[in-house]
Amino acid sequence: MSIVTATRAEICAAACADAWRGDGELLASPFGTIPTIGARLARATFEPELLLTDGEAAFAAGTWPVGEQPRWREGYVPFRTIFELVWSGRRHVMMIPSQLDRAGNANISCIGEDYDRPTVQLLGVRGAPGNTVSHPTSYWIPRHSPRALVERVDMVAGVGPAAAAAAGPAAARFLDLRRVVTDLAVLDFGGPDGTLQVRSLHPGVTLEQVQAATGFELAADGEPATTRLPSDEELRLIRDVIDPRGLREREVPSP
Repeated sequence: MSIVTATRAEICAAACADAWRGDGELLASPFGTIPTIGARLARATFEPELLLTDGEAAFAAGTWPVGEQPRWREGYVPFRTIFELVWSGRRHVMMIPSQLDRAGNANISCIGEDYDRPTVQLLGVRGAPGNTVSHPTSYWIPRHSPRALVERVDMVAGVGPAAAAAAGPAAARFLDLRRVVTDLAVLDFGGPDGTLQVRSLHPGVTLEQVQAATGFELAADGEPATTRLPSDEELRLIRDVIDPRGLREREVPSP
């Protein structure tokens, strides 16, 4: 398959799908258009037991387009049930951090070093602390830049390995950070002391480009692999079934 057969957005969607590979009967909670495409793609292909919701109060069956409601629902999942899934570890969330640092700490709360008077007020910590210490967590960064990948986050909302270890066994016991997908590369937490490292580069992207777009020195175990291309069947599902309106290209325009 030629590189030109898949757009950058479609490569990112397949990379997000791979984050749920091997999860089995877990609830996938994707944030953002491309992670949503990825979760539905994973369930429609290699991870058929993955659980997806309609975004309200039901488990959804089948595969349906982004931006629409599913045609079939297969179970009731009220909001309180989400907490039970979180605490039991039966969920894998893919969040969108405003900042992510070398140590794997995520910030979705505010920008600025003065927490009481932030430069920019964001969502607040929301569910990030409980997510990161309770069940598998991955991240999606649609714009890989030094503003998003920083040396040190302004506020720790989701904890990385070192922060969890410092907080004690209750925080570190179930910490399970999987991977970070950006519009340039796939990263994981396999660097020294659980820090971020490059796992693969998207086709056409160089390690030098990724490093220049990162606010700290990224670890790399030799020459990184190339992020895989979606298969013909995955491209058909993305283009014809999951995202026929092409919303993915708005989140990650083709370079």
